Amino acid sequence: MRNMKRYLSSILGLMLIFSLIGCSSISENSKKTVLSRPAESNQSTTKKAHQPIKNTISVDNKKSTYGNLKVHYINVGQADSILIEQGSSSMLIDAGNNEDSNTVKNYISEQGITKLDYIVGTHPHEDHIGGLDYVIKSFQVGKIYMPKVTSNTKTFQDVVSAIKAKGMKVTLPIVEQTFKVGSATATILAPNSSGYEDLNNYSIVIRVTFGNNSFMFDGDAEDISENEMLSKGFDVSADVIKIGHHGSNSSTSQAFLDKVNPKYAVISVGKGNSYGHPHKSTMEKLQDKGIKVYRTDESGTIVATSNGNDITFNVKPGSYTYNGTGTVVSKLNTSSKNVVNIPITKTKISSNVNIKKVYFTQKGKSYHYDKNCSTLKRSKTILEGSKQEAISSGHTDPCNICAGGN
Repeated sequence: MRNMKRYLSSILGLMLIFSLIGCSSISENSKKTVLSRPAESNQSTTKKAHQPIKNTISVDNKKSTYGNLKVHYINVGQADSILIEQGSSSMLIDAGNNEDSNTVKNYISEQGITKLDYIVGTHPHEDHIGGLDYVIKSFQVGKIYMPKVTSNTKTFQDVVSAIKAKGMKVTLPIVEQTFKVGSATATILAPNSSGYEDLNNYSIVIRVTFGNNSFMFDGDAEDISENEMLSKGFDVSADVIKIGHHGSNSSTSQAFLDKVNPKYAVISVGKGNSYGHPHKSTMEKLQDKGIKVYRTDESGTIVATSNGNDITFNVKPGSYTYNGTGTVVSKLNTSSKNVVNIPITKTKISSNVNIKKVYFTQKGKSYHYDKNCSTLKRSKTILEGSKQEAISSGHTDPCNICAGGN
């Protein structure tokens, strides 16, 4: 009988131990559930309201909240400068012309920023890196991205000197490399080649994702770079695209725009600029797809704010008007099916402009005043003619280095 009592006591003891382990497991799982979901009681909600947490992600079945990502398309006229903020992190993509140095620096300071985690100089054209040296000198800087290409301009040398004076080095872009800007993820998608004829195609292209939203920043990348991204099968889809090369017809090919399939497009462009930007063909593509357009020449600085699900803007959408056709009759290949005869309005042009000799290549879109221009050195065949002949043959963009282009 005594042995039986001992046996029953042992059984009851084991049952008690197992029941405690089960309760502990349930309690632990309940805590995990509470942490990953918003509290349902009014009391818990009130407590959370008094405990703001930066860069946290709270998930439920209906909606995700990621804080805010702000993208500032700073108005620098016929140039580019974009400030991205998430939490306490920030990234600057380009800094306008030399004359925009103070504008960019002051704008960044007004946002309460003292350190830029990342600076990206998309390519060595003055309208993109002109203000970089001043910005580098004015702020703490984490990392500086620039493509593997140099320029003999004073603007480029000033940027290099500012980087050296800071005791820093340039980080070269690696395609498909990612890095974090707060809770946002930036992915480098271009450049994908070397030896481009046009410096624009060296542009560092970055796609930023934040929650369910995404943004494309194309610099001045032209159709050549766009096609490379498409051929490699990169994910270029985005809610917002910064239109390449100020709306020029050299960028935003139909195939690329279809893949990006944005809801919104931002164009950084100067009012009444002499380059004919944005071009008619680009604006028609945007209009045909019903993409809402925001333009710095019409609205000034544009700020897009994302909460990870929805995107809002500080200004109303702009127009689809264009500043130039960007399309001319080609004399080099009159049999091409892509040649369209469009009436050209005759304007009084100085005879010196027409007669002045310029240089260009068969496939390039730029004309050059200097045959020894660094961007022509990679070309085996260099053509020459008057500026009017160059423009009439499809070379509508003046070189940024030797012809003062943009």
